Amino acid sequence: MSETMPQSTSEPLLRIRGLSKHYGAVQALRGVDLDIMPGETVALVGDNGAGKSTLVKLISGAIQPSGGEMAFAGRPVRFASTDAARALGIETVYQDLGLCNNLSVAENIFLGREQTVGGGPFRFLAKRRMHRRAKEALHGLTINVPSTKAKVLGLSGGQRQAVSLARTKLWSSSLVLLDEPTAALGVQETERAMEAVRSLQAAGVAIVLITHQMPMALAMSDRAIVLRRGEKVGDLSTRTATGDDLVSLITGARERHIEAA
Repeated sequence: MSETMPQSTSEPLLRIRGLSKHYGAVQALRGVDLDIMPGETVALVGDNGAGKSTLVKLISGAIQPSGGEMAFAGRPVRFASTDAARALGIETVYQDLGLCNNLSVAENIFLGREQTVGGGPFRFLAKRRMHRRAKEALHGLTINVPSTKAKVLGLSGGQRQAVSLARTKLWSSSLVLLDEPTAALGVQETERAMEAVRSLQAAGVAIVLITHQMPMALAMSDRAIVLRRGEKVGDLSTRTATGDDLVSLITGARERHIEAA
């Protein structure tokens, strides 16, 4: 469980009301309400097709909602792109990590935000500065990356995860969306990746963690949000919830459990 659980009197970092998304007749998300507090870690769980990835894509600006409202840091927002969300401090680490195999570690960390020196036609990449800052961002993530000059193609799954998480550290993100961050990792690399996530928690970063692993959801989060068929059917404190509580909501054995704020 995160040690940075905010006080209930704080204003939400992210407030969602009535968020929905449909593709023609297919309703992927139905009127979801959700508050995420500063520094809070929220696990997002549900079966395949429950709407978890759709919700994350809406928050990150990858897709736009069909209805509903979002506010970030107290201001109404409607992200037209992922760049617009990133500009406000919302970073996303997808299951496939979104890394370019042919680029170096530093180039991936700075992808889309490259630093330059000079001006006009004499502008060049500030490679030394980028490598230095990339090394600083990787420091303390517990997963050893051999060099910021190494090509991502030759890295292990855990090392690639570290590169993605370092990107969130470098840009001082206030909300990080993790979509199945350990799906392709072994047991040892999973634990190291979770240690890296704990370093983000210790820094006061709010996190939305999508996972199919109930023990991870309970251990790593302050609350668990359960989606079923595009609807929010559960909002439980992980201080008291059990794996059976979550599974019963995911499968429909239990209809609904929304705890009072």
